[in-house]
Amino acid sequence: MATITFNAFSFLQNKLKEKNLPYADVSLSVSEGTTAGDLIHQMQLTQEEVEVVFINGRVQPFETVLKDLDRVAFVPHGTPGPYRVLLGFKNKKHG
Repeated sequence: MATITFNAFSFLQNKLKEKNLPYADVSLSVSEGTTAGDLIHQMQLTQEEVEVVFINGRVQPFETVLKDLDRVAFVPHGTPGPYRVLLGFKNKKHG
């Protein structure tokens, strides 16, 4: 098992709250080999709802395997910001 710190942003917080799922600065245990895409599914979201996944402060593909002590954040589509390209949002969809 690996323990990660998870956050969701913007409307994803509301979606998780409606499902009584944690969404802000929470420790989660995930099985070895769990990918960011697997976590999206486990949190009852779809990959279409999540524009990017940050792992340890960097945009990573959904296929990235999560490791112990990773910090993981989901960002929805349409999140504004002048640094989207610098952060790696552009063309980083699913891998």
